[in-house]
Amino acid sequence: MITLANNYRYSDYSLEQLRQEIGKLKEKAQRAEQLGNISEVAVNERKMQVALAYTLNPEDFNEQETYELKNDPGFTFKINYMNGVFAWGNRINLIGELYEKEEAIPISLLGNSVNK
Repeated sequence: MITLANNYRYSDYSLEQLRQEIGKLKEKAQRAEQLGNISEVAVNERKMQVALAYTLNPEDFNEQETYELKNDPGFTFKINYMNGVFAWGNRINLIGELYEKEEAIPISLLGNSVNK
């Protein structure tokens, strides 16, 4: 679980609070980018993706289906199982090779299903 500075979890936030938090994180990322602090940009963007995931319905994503990756067009992502707003699975490259390493990504990073 992601715990925030005020000891609340994103799962405790209302939809409106999540939207406000996403806006704040976006501003922080933009400020960090202007200052050239690339690592802070990455941290805020990751937090933003997790907060965005809590605005989505995990039931819209299915195990054993493959989805586009919004941030990485060279890969798709096959879901092995869901755990809250995180999809656990494996990346697949453009030539169809499945990466052995299983990883968890927020569902906000998943695009359209490619299992049509």
